[in-house]
Amino acid sequence: MEKIASFQVDHLRLLPGLYVSRKDKFGDTTITTFDLRFKQPNKEPVMDVPAIHTLEHLGATFLRSHAKWSPRTVYFGPMGCRTGFYLILEGNYNSEEILPLIYELLDWIEKFEGEIPGAHPAECGNYSEQNLGMAKWEAARYAALLKKAAKENLNYPA
Repeated sequence: MEKIASFQVDHLRLLPGLYVSRKDKFGDTTITTFDLRFKQPNKEPVMDVPAIHTLEHLGATFLRSHAKWSPRTVYFGPMGCRTGFYLILEGNYNSEEILPLIYELLDWIEKFEGEIPGAHPAECGNYSEQNLGMAKWEAARYAALLKKAAKENLNYPA
């Protein structure tokens, strides 16, 4: 079998950032997959599962409720390695174009108060494993990282 594209990225050189992971064509439609890399792979401790779970619930809720981006949002969810998230959007985009959306998303998470959407037994298969405080901390940390990120943190290393 051929190695998939994400396994061809050198994770020893990969820094936290916002990257276009891949672009796929479905007829005339382009689907862009983004790598929201919160942690440096194999160097930093990964995110804990309750924080990731809360970020997933909040992120998906925000994106699927967004006036502009809701109809273009295909998927938002965590990476199995627990170093970040994938965001899949309908359309042909680059990292710079969606950076304002990501800042808006992270700011919304940081300010979120109240009941976590979908955190009920009938709505989620593991509804009780949530950590809003850590999710907010991870969102703030990632936002700060992106604000001082260099251009190389917006494109995969060669």
